[in-house]
This record gives sequence, structure tokens and C-alpha cells, in this order.
Amino acid sequence: MKLTTRQDIEAPLDVVYARLTDFDHFERMAMRRGAEVERTDRLKTPGVGMAWRLKFIFRAKPRTVLVRFADAEPGSHLAWAFDSPSLEGTAKIELVSLSARRTRMTIAAEVRPKTLAARLVLQSLRLAKGRLQRKFDVSAGKLASMVEEQFRASAQG
Repeated sequence: MKLTTRQDIEAPLDVVYARLTDFDHFERMAMRRGAEVERTDRLKTPGVGMAWRLKFIFRAKPRTVLVRFADAEPGSHLAWAFDSPSLEGTAKIELVSLSARRTRMTIAAEVRPKTLAARLVLQSLRLAKGRLQRKFDVSAGKLASMVEEQFRASAQG
């Protein structure tokens, strides 16, 4: 299953890229939401190859997902790969400068089943794809708003 969305952000492209690669911030966000986050790589500086093991409760069951920062081109795109016992997939963010202070962010996520049970769950999600797409759009909008707010806060002082 594939979902895509597009958001325009009132911030320069380099600022948006820097905010999206602030991995410590996203780790703290996940922990505040109840996830256990563990870095599994040995990289000294942030970059391609970073990896995390996320443990969280979803639909009353403990889940574990391995996330790997797979690809990056500063000022252009970011990509992650994720793997769990039942699902695998990718997420890619592409950035395009619309003007000196405006950036378009396009997010594409693809999920593939690894088990029969996961295939059935994804099939039922396909039936509710409109609702799922709206939730995806809202989440991307929240991410865009967060980047804009951080940019405004840093620009003011």
C-alpha cells in the first residue's frame, strides 16, 4: 500500500532539511508518546546508516520496528526503510524550494506485508484508504506546522 501527500512550508529549504534531520528531537517525541527508542548503529555523526529499534504498544500488542536512515541528499530528499516481523516498507521525503522562504515537502510511504495476517490487515486498510489518506495528510500537516513554528521561533530570537 502506498500513500503520498504534499505540504507547503513557510521556511527556507535548508532550514526545513535541518529540522527534518534533527533526529534527537524525533527520538524525544517518540519517547514522550510511550515508545522505547534504542539507537542500534555506531555512527559518531548523524547521517545515512543511522538505525533505531522502536518498541511500542499498538492495538493492545507490543510491536518492534527497526528503522534505518537509508538515503539522503542535502536539500533534496531523505529516505528511511523500516522492517518488522510482519511488515516492511519505505518512507521518502522530497523537498523543493518554491521561493527563498517557501518549501514544498512531498512524503511518500509504502508498506508491504511479510505475513498472511499482515496481508489481510493491509487489504482491510485499502478498503478504508480515503480515511487513512486523510490521517496521513493531517500528520504531514502537523509536521509542516512544527517546522514552520520552529523556524519562526528561531527567526524571532
